[in-house]
Amino acid sequence: MFRFLGNLIGLAIAALAFPVDAETVAVHGQATFVDQGTLAFHSPYSGPNSLDPGSRGRETADVTLYLGVQPWAGAEIWANVEADQGFGLSNTLGVAGFPSGEAYKVGKPTPYLKVPRLFLRQTIDLGGAREAVDPDLNQFAGSRTTDRIVITAGKFGVTDIFDSNQFAHDPRHDFLNWAIIDTGTFDYAADAWGFSYGAAVEWYVGRWTVRVGVFNLSTVPNSESLGEDFSQFEAVSEIEERHRLWGRDGKIEVTGFINRGRMGRFSDALRLSQLTHQPADIAAVRRYQGRPGIGFNLEQDITKDLGVFAHGGVADGAFEAYEFSDIDRTLAIGASLKGGRWGRGSDTVGLALVANAITGVHQAFLNAGGLGILVGDGKLPHPGTEEIIETYYDVPVRKSVHVTLDYQFVDNPAYNRDRGPVSIFAARLHAQF
Repeated sequence: MFRFLGNLIGLAIAALAFPVDAETVAVHGQATFVDQGTLAFHSPYSGPNSLDPGSRGRETADVTLYLGVQPWAGAEIWANVEADQGFGLSNTLGVAGFPSGEAYKVGKPTPYLKVPRLFLRQTIDLGGAREAVDPDLNQFAGSRTTDRIVITAGKFGVTDIFDSNQFAHDPRHDFLNWAIIDTGTFDYAADAWGFSYGAAVEWYVGRWTVRVGVFNLSTVPNSESLGEDFSQFEAVSEIEERHRLWGRDGKIEVTGFINRGRMGRFSDALRLSQLTHQPADIAAVRRYQGRPGIGFNLEQDITKDLGVFAHGGVADGAFEAYEFSDIDRTLAIGASLKGGRWGRGSDTVGLALVANAITGVHQAFLNAGGLGILVGDGKLPHPGTEEIIETYYDVPVRKSVHVTLDYQFVDNPAYNRDRGPVSIFAARLHAQF
């Protein structure tokens, strides 16, 4: 594994060695390795989608090249080429707030290539003060006006634009848990790796931004294949307000979505199960219908070193989640602190708490042997709220190389009071060029 990781990092560095015109072409790279494991925990029974109760470990690795060109004023075209390898714990099953955002729903023992992003972004300046833009992954250096319209179209992640948070949004830099880096009820359109085809428009005016977008859903819920004709789609909208509080920056976003596609209603699956005397099967009752949801996302600087965040949401718990995770209600709060107080100003320590819940009919579905995207212990006689604590400490060993130690405590994994609690440890190595 380390040989594979080293070879791909070498390829990224070699690509950067080619002379390019910095004003029209950009090349960046990143590599991330996560080793994660659980301690053995109490488990009187298990099901097809259960977290393995033994002491187990898994690793994931990915290396990405970010290739960008500026074909005309205000336009950027970006292609990301990525090599992935590895598995999430229990093949990315067993916890609704899954403990690693670096683990996809597809795991493979050998490296494979994919193109997660290929998109065009057009920025149209509308006036106001001009602000500098630093070079970054999928971002050219330059400037833009505070009032502007930004249009993005192609293949990219819905959460590249919507439901963002500077303290908890990137499993390569901050927290790892799915329900902390994204709002757990935001059932955003995505293939098994988290990306979709679609378009979004953002309108920035003063301290406000309005965003709308439409994206293809998977051909079948939680699958590797995306639709292409928008016959099954997600419509998403968001309003963001930026402010100064106690002399410090902050923002709040409210995001709403509706997924329209072939999905199942839990009550229909339960009725069929009672008739057939078989485990509840959501796939057998799918038909074209919709599942809406709404959430909020808050971030606030408290001091120059301390920031806090919160996000939460609700989604229609009568229907199966289409893409993301089996969560109908969620609330997360947390903080991020730089290490200036102990003479380590570039270190970061993070702490977050999240509670996930599902509706009564969703609980009954799981108790009848139903399986969700991530959870399904075969039965659920004693349902509870899935509660998670995550903390991490990140150290830059060099300017662009970081090492992180992470710990998560999961109570009632998969909403099951009969199993757990679970302690999960992780080490992350991340390099960016």
